[in-house]
Amino acid sequence: MPLKYKFKHTIDSPERTMQHREIIKNKLFLRKLYMQWYTEFSKEIKKKPSGFFIELGSGGGFFKDIEPKVICSDLLPLPTNDLSFSALDMPFENNSVDGIFMIDTFHHIPDSEKFLEEARRILKKGAKIIMIEPANSFWGRFIYKNFHHEPFYPEGDWKFPTNGPLSGANGALPWIVFERDSKKFNKIFPEFNIDMVKYHSPFRYLISGGVSFKQ
Repeated sequence: MPLKYKFKHTIDSPERTMQHREIIKNKLFLRKLYMQWYTEFSKEIKKKPSGFFIELGSGGGFFKDIEPKVICSDLLPLPTNDLSFSALDMPFENNSVDGIFMIDTFHHIPDSEKFLEEARRILKKGAKIIMIEPANSFWGRFIYKNFHHEPFYPEGDWKFPTNGPLSGANGALPWIVFERDSKKFNKIFPEFNIDMVKYHSPFRYLISGGVSFKQ
């Protein structure tokens, strides 16, 4: 059984996220996994080299090191942020953003509909949201319900009560909004089209230990 990291700070503190950042950057296997995800984001940026792109929930990641022009943001006031704000109230003009990138962020947003309304407001026509999120697959359900500290409720709603930016979560939220409730999603947001759902990395993140377990 891998050893868990010992943290001095609570999960909702900026200090804890900065500790996560050090783990991600220094754990080779995990860093390579993040690099793979960032490569997918960079492909989109290359299509619009002069575009305006933002990352929500940048947290302990290092996308800024890969794409310096991207506005990296988080709800927590982190020293690595370009901006700190809520995804439910984004400080951008209407029709001004070419793309939104998110890694393990959507399932922490306590009001999905309000976020998607904000995204619709700020995104240009033809812009994209690219998310990397937990999957409600047999394997995903098994891992999240038995070995992960975050809640995973496929029977949940588009909203959930939250006590903090990271402690508040429902890992099944992407599946709820975009698959289970796809008719509702299409009715409320006809401007959005789901281009692709790709299942990936079912074992690699687990093997890496993530930011909770030593490899």
